[in-house]
Amino acid sequence: MSRRLPPLNALKAFEAAARQLSFTRAAEELFVTQAAVSHQIKALEEHLGIKLFMRKNRSLLLTEEGQGYFYDIKDIFSQLLEATEKLLAKGAKGALSVSLPPTFAIQWLVPRLNQFSELHPEIDVRIKAVDQEESSLTDDVDVAIYYGRGNWPNVSSDKLHTEYMIPVCSPLLMNDTKPLNSPVDLRHHTLLHDMTRETWKDWMKSAGIKGVNVTHGPIFSHSSMVLQAAIHGQGVALGHSVLAKPEIDSGRLVCPFNEVLVSKNAYYVVCRESQVELGKIAAFRDWMLALVREEQEEFIDE
Repeated sequence: MSRRLPPLNALKAFEAAARQLSFTRAAEELFVTQAAVSHQIKALEEHLGIKLFMRKNRSLLLTEEGQGYFYDIKDIFSQLLEATEKLLAKGAKGALSVSLPPTFAIQWLVPRLNQFSELHPEIDVRIKAVDQEESSLTDDVDVAIYYGRGNWPNVSSDKLHTEYMIPVCSPLLMNDTKPLNSPVDLRHHTLLHDMTRETWKDWMKSAGIKGVNVTHGPIFSHSSMVLQAAIHGQGVALGHSVLAKPEIDSGRLVCPFNEVLVSKNAYYVVCRESQVELGKIAAFRDWMLALVREEQEEFIDE
């Protein structure tokens, strides 16, 4: 004889409705509509071939069979909840391995990491810097930072900052014999490229600038390199707003123009779909999202 359990969603709806004696309150608890709860209860009754609820004087009551069934399964749901809370509590402590691009680690995460440690001293963060093509959620990685458009399969990804590409250079260039008074003055300066020349092309097009040759200038494989080249006065770079901000705040870099390019790519915090709510992962993820939201608002206000 085959054994077939009722659908879990139907059991969840029944347990909530039986405990609340209300389809409406059950729907609010489960974040679904009242009609959805009613549909699940009907499906469960059809599956069992037994009437579980009855209405009397506009009140919802359990039938004798429904009451007995509720008392039998309510402890099972309590045990599931207890087991889940125990797992999450266990997962709130210990080591947390974070994989991310080196530049993001150096320019953004490491300077702020003490803030997370102060909030969660029970979590031991371990940083693993990897190049973009190496980014993956291997067995030894809990959380990763990916750069792209957020369409990676089989993972949960949350966008961090909206990414703006902004022209940056050393303050020394502003007082050079060939000053940077307007974007067209870029034709007298070396353009520094981060991975590709296409970004400068897109920025020129977005700003409506013509007559500037973007096919020359050194190309760097890491964003930190192009920022260092700009700091040392080797040319003008298009910096990622997230990564260039520390250098701008310190005065090592300045923005000669206000024109910005909204990037199609951005940084995302990524974890396994099954571990989104795991204590230490949720704590780190929530901390990052809250912090970058605050910094994004400051950037926009500026």
